[in-house]
Amino acid sequence: MKRILLFIILLTGSISFAHAQDNEPDPGKKVQKIQALYVAYISQQLNLTTAEAEKFWPLHNQFDGELKTIGMDLPELDRQQKLLDVKKRYQDRFVKILGTGRADNFFRLNTEFNKKLVDVMRQRRQQNNMNQRPLRRNN
Repeated sequence: MKRILLFIILLTGSISFAHAQDNEPDPGKKVQKIQALYVAYISQQLNLTTAEAEKFWPLHNQFDGELKTIGMDLPELDRQQKLLDVKKRYQDRFVKILGTGRADNFFRLNTEFNKKLVDVMRQRRQQNNMNQRPLRRNN
């Protein structure tokens, strides 16, 4: 069951990313594609069982919601402290579901996924900029 669910998520994410290269993609669809890839990545890397996933993802959604409420307008160190405070509040809850090692691994994987996402977006932006530059003609 778990492998089938993971396969469906990965397949959907792969197909979605193939279509994401349209010139004018819908921003809502992009977010959904990224979320599907994130769920697949975290589920696979943490080796979540179906029972664990049923407990983990609702808690994760609460966690993610709290992180998103932290304003970008705060001074950087204050913002980082608030992010850390939320992570510490949720750490024990994640430990109850995943155990200490995998809960710690989740925080590392979350950061790793976000870094990879930023890298991919940066590479695509650079590639699009290169493709959109007009060719120079020598006179």
